[in-house]
Amino acid sequence: MTHMSSHNNFHRNIQESKDLSCSDLPSKPNSKINKILVTGASGYIGGRLVPELLARGYQVRAMVRRASPEYQALWPEAEIAVADVLDEKLYSLEKALEGIDTAYYLLHSLNLGLKEFEAADIKAAVNFRRAADEQRIQRIIYLGGLGDIQSSLSSHLRSRMEVAEELKRGKVPVTILRAGVIIGSGSASFEIILHLVKKLYIVLVPRWAKNRCQPIAIRDVIKYLVGVLEVPETTGKNFDIGGKDILTYEKMLKILSRILNQKRIFMHVPFSNIGAYAYFASLLTPVPASITQCLMEGLKNEVVCQNILINSYLPFEPMSYREAIVRAISREEQDRVYTRWSDAYPPAHELAIKLHELKTGPAYSTRCSILADKSAESLFKSLCHVGGKKGWFQNNWMWRFRGLLDRMLGGVGTSRGRRSYSSLKINDVIDFWRIEDIKEGQRLLLRAEMKLPGKAWLEFNIEEVDNMRKLSVIAYYNTRSLWGRLYWYGCLPFHFIIFKKLLVDIEKRSLSKES
Repeated sequence: MTHMSSHNNFHRNIQESKDLSCSDLPSKPNSKINKILVTGASGYIGGRLVPELLARGYQVRAMVRRASPEYQALWPEAEIAVADVLDEKLYSLEKALEGIDTAYYLLHSLNLGLKEFEAADIKAAVNFRRAADEQRIQRIIYLGGLGDIQSSLSSHLRSRMEVAEELKRGKVPVTILRAGVIIGSGSASFEIILHLVKKLYIVLVPRWAKNRCQPIAIRDVIKYLVGVLEVPETTGKNFDIGGKDILTYEKMLKILSRILNQKRIFMHVPFSNIGAYAYFASLLTPVPASITQCLMEGLKNEVVCQNILINSYLPFEPMSYREAIVRAISREEQDRVYTRWSDAYPPAHELAIKLHELKTGPAYSTRCSILADKSAESLFKSLCHVGGKKGWFQNNWMWRFRGLLDRMLGGVGTSRGRRSYSSLKINDVIDFWRIEDIKEGQRLLLRAEMKLPGKAWLEFNIEEVDNMRKLSVIAYYNTRSLWGRLYWYGCLPFHFIIFKKLLVDIEKRSLSKES
């Protein structure tokens, strides 16, 4: 684990401990509960639940699909288990569930898109149920989707219901929480509506935007997840959870526009093709089409709490939609987004082959270097500010054009941005890259997640050379196809244009205040 990453995580964990969601929870920690498993620990909700449970004194095992030193740095008091619920052999899953009292099931395959996620969701639930029965755990807590079961549900909401039913077929009692739109810094739903309001001066309102929903703050979701754990009477029961307000989707956008003090024209239109709206929204927001389409398909359903029995077990007042929005915006402005939807997208990114795992090394590479008299610390700090809202310093239009092409093809694009401007850690995203390795003052290795006819990496290095610092950027590319080779040679001239200017600007900005 790098010093930089450990240092950042140390301060991040201190800050999180001051901002725990469950500090005013009416339930109390239950000392009779033994070890807890949190599946999807590297995801948006799981990543926030783990520190809450640890702060309340529970023994926690965090389940991820691939080992990474970053997880142990994030949660030094937790045990890390590597397992994949889609593995038919169940060996790793049963190992992860061994000795577990209660397991949180926070998994979904939404990022696979409409065509694949339903089958993957059911397969995962079946495997988890079988392994949980085999290990004889005491309880499962599942976070599903809110929706009227009497109506024609979207495929996303229907899949959430089917997963719940599949888990209930086992011997282990299941507590089911059903939530609708989750609002919080880093949530996909929040980023979609935020960017739509920011970028559209005229907002087209189809008829399904009149449907009602009951949005809930991420803080309240975490409180309910922890609360039902601590109230044994909730075992085996189903609960709907929502915020204080019941709003139409149109009203949600209007409230956000007023909070941002941005006047927008809302125009009602007869056109209501959700697929077209979702694709258009994916071009304007950081959230890719595969997730946007699944979420927006659910807008045709009203998602309002019908079963409110949770209030008798956990009597606290949830946040209003306005409060949740203001809090999410303030967290972004303060650069305190602890987890983000991109942590779990694209699918199986943590299983992607790493640069050092290539048996014969990358087929192609190109390097560009400059000498600088600045300190390694200053240069490294400057280069770690690339991407996101600040862009890539030079030739931003080239990066953005490539990102737009990727987004039009259904990829992640550059608009995905980054979780934090001030800190980086392994597995963070920077536009259409993901951090594969980071060593303070020495190395930043990025793995491409755009759609490519091959695999690509971008490596920044800082080396000592005769009392100077050699700042380098190396592009690696591996492919076996003819199209892949043509792509590499087609991009090669642009590398020489982009990389030299990028390095020069990194060196210049290492003296500026913002670096």
